[in-house]
Amino acid sequence: MNIVILSRGPSLYSTQSLVYEGRKRGHRMRVIDHVQCNIIIESGKPAIYYEGERLRNIDAVIPRIGASVTFHGTAILRQFELLKIYSTVSSDALLRSRDKLRCLQLLAMGNLGVPKTAYTDFTSDVGKVIDAVGGVPIIIKLLEGTHGLGVILAETRKTAESVIDAFNKIKERIIVQEYIKESKGSDVRAFVVDGKIVAAMKRKALPGEFRSNLHRGGTAIHIKLTQAEAETALYATRILGLDVAGVDMLQSDRGPLVLEVNPSPGLEGITRTTGIDVAEKIIDMVERKIQAQRRADMRY
Repeated sequence: MNIVILSRGPSLYSTQSLVYEGRKRGHRMRVIDHVQCNIIIESGKPAIYYEGERLRNIDAVIPRIGASVTFHGTAILRQFELLKIYSTVSSDALLRSRDKLRCLQLLAMGNLGVPKTAYTDFTSDVGKVIDAVGGVPIIIKLLEGTHGLGVILAETRKTAESVIDAFNKIKERIIVQEYIKESKGSDVRAFVVDGKIVAAMKRKALPGEFRSNLHRGGTAIHIKLTQAEAETALYATRILGLDVAGVDMLQSDRGPLVLEVNPSPGLEGITRTTGIDVAEKIIDMVERKIQAQRRADMRY
């Protein structure tokens, strides 16, 4: 098969792991920087060009699209879909999960546990926003933040009001969430591939830090999810329509609470922590999907 990985970092661990696993199985693997792609929109003749070459004869796409280029990356992904090329993440699912506010709205509508969250449009009534999530301490998050950046723990009301006011003045959109004290600076990541939990880890923040992201120096251990955690992670990916995802959850007194569902989760942390080759699981899925597609085409 000819498989394209949409990635801006050909040397990144996640990209290299997918390339290695695919080539090991005899597939032609090609890494393409989606930012350098151009699309031609013409009735009945959709086309994608990369470095002056029209892309043809591609069987599958594995998107590794970063948050900062979501708009462009999604446009390129839609064009692949118009060409009826299978993608491990659909453009719609990518948009649903990348938009933190919409993601939480969809999960809450599906009756999944999420931290109590408030969003307003640069309101001047900051006090009511803080009270709406149960008062301080609270978590304040930039809607565009990644890897723990733009996430602030405000432990006093004065700090919370000052931070929200500051973001409002510079017109940065934020959400405000309740602080789950019992999680003790830890969270759980479940890695889902094709409707199955393939690996899970528990991440813990450094002393004095509340963000458990490995990018921020957090540590991780391999764990087995509880039944409630596994069901929550799988249901979250079904709601968002994701075949591949990292589901981040907090362990709370009222059960698992979904923090975020990442459509392009990194493979390094989960693979090194659990010893499970997640890239292998993703290539397995691609093979199954393409084979099923080919069988369906033969029937018709």
